[in-house]
Amino acid sequence: MNPLNKKDLIQLLEEIALYLELKGENPFRISAYRKAAQALELDERSLSEIEDFSQIKGIGKGTQELINEFIESGQSSLLSELKAEVPSGLIPLLRLPGLGGKKLARLYQELNITDQASLLKACEAGEVSSLKGFGKKTEANILQAIKESGTRPERLPIDYMLSLARKIENYLETIKEIEKFSIAGSIRRMRETIKDLDFIIATDQPESVKASLLNMEAIKQVISQGDTKVSVTLADQYDVAVDFRLVTADQFATTLHHFTGSKDHNVAMRQRAKEQGEKISEYGVADLSTGKVTTFESEADFFKHFGLNYIPPELREAKGELEAFTEEVSLVSEDQIRGDLHMHTTWSDGAHSVEEMIKFCLDKGYQYMAITDHSKFLRVANGLNEDRLRKQREEIERLRALYPDITILAGVEMDVLPNGELDFDDQFLQELDFVIGAIHSSFNQSEAEIMKRLKAAMDNPYVKMIAHPSGRLIGTREGYAVNLDELIDYAKKTHTMLELNANPKRFDLSAEWVNKAQEKGVPIAINTDAHNKKTLNYMTEGIKVARRGWLKPETVVNTWSIDELQNFFNKKEN
Repeated sequence: MNPLNKKDLIQLLEEIALYLELKGENPFRISAYRKAAQALELDERSLSEIEDFSQIKGIGKGTQELINEFIESGQSSLLSELKAEVPSGLIPLLRLPGLGGKKLARLYQELNITDQASLLKACEAGEVSSLKGFGKKTEANILQAIKESGTRPERLPIDYMLSLARKIENYLETIKEIEKFSIAGSIRRMRETIKDLDFIIATDQPESVKASLLNMEAIKQVISQGDTKVSVTLADQYDVAVDFRLVTADQFATTLHHFTGSKDHNVAMRQRAKEQGEKISEYGVADLSTGKVTTFESEADFFKHFGLNYIPPELREAKGELEAFTEEVSLVSEDQIRGDLHMHTTWSDGAHSVEEMIKFCLDKGYQYMAITDHSKFLRVANGLNEDRLRKQREEIERLRALYPDITILAGVEMDVLPNGELDFDDQFLQELDFVIGAIHSSFNQSEAEIMKRLKAAMDNPYVKMIAHPSGRLIGTREGYAVNLDELIDYAKKTHTMLELNANPKRFDLSAEWVNKAQEKGVPIAINTDAHNKKTLNYMTEGIKVARRGWLKPETVVNTWSIDELQNFFNKKEN
């Protein structure tokens, strides 16, 4: 079990409050758990730094006992009891727009709604609109939402599919008869949306491996099972299809290349093989004159056979990679990253203290890092005002003496306000080591208004970077009306860095736009926007997106030394 952090505890308290609400419990009891969660959110200490929870205003003796149980065991007997008492089919209904805990509780208590089927039936019978606080419009919206929820998008966001793929990989690790395996398909190429999942498995005991694959708990349906392939549908939110292809170890490299794609890349490779009298199949490379099949230890050996350097999966899109990789191509790699310039702590909406984040960054071998909690405008994230940021800087100064092996920048992720003003004035911004400008509000503004806000941030000499510049969330939010060509040009003019936010929900800027930024000479920072230890590892995915955008090490500011970074900062200020 992973160590608990404060966010886990806050989530527990909020979940208990939700279940109590669904049951129709005393509002004061429900409120007590929500107030306890809020009190923890506002407390600037991490979980390990809090010795007595009952000393926090809003947390009583009973809640303290519940917290201690959760910390000691990772379980909550109260939550387990509540889950047993509330129909499990109710919880997925919270994903429907407009259905919060209070409304769902009324549907459950007054109409005995227990799942989507019973909700649909009640809406069609006109029973929902008769409830106080609902009405015909709400009922129609619920009906529409139910209809849309049953429609699976053809392609799913990469964040969702990466999470699912990791669960499968964890299971494959337990099958001892597997010699090696790899994800393939468009997810390996870091496409932003994915249709289904493909895994290539090397084994000399295919029957045993097949039996283990068919024994996975998450399987909803077995589509097919042959000598070299098992196809299943998983019982997840979207019923994702997964293909497992079983090959021998010597076939693994060519099979992996074949099923990684893309289709156009494979066509280009087959043409190259044809020109040297050969034919590529998923099992090897055949000499057309002799029929002899050559296999390879690795994909690198496979490409070398055709006079090419290893082409990373992210670039296999038939967009000039075969021509480029006849020579050495310099692309950024994770081992070149010296620091992370965007992360959050318990001072705003992060899960760990400043000191804990420092230790995590040291464990990753970083030479520098930036603490960039939210600014005061973002109240929902417990944003910091001037006094709290000065207090946090004192904490950072204390920790600098304790951790001399890493440079700790005292920064902020500052909101660019809807009216185009910045959350802090220049006099205060001068006190900070690193200022990020970001938009978190009024996404419905016109392109002119959005660009005015972004330009105001970039014009400021103390704003060194624009975070997640388009505001998008892949598959769920398109973002605001930013003119990215204009943004890149203005970033060049004002010596402002742009961010490739490595959170798989965002990947913002996308590979296409970081490539255009590089062409214009605009530096890119690959940052995790980490809110806990685990999400510091988003750097791995961020690097892959950067490589998909053909980013060179010199374009990525995280590969620079701290002195080079400081020189860039000074250049903007002067």
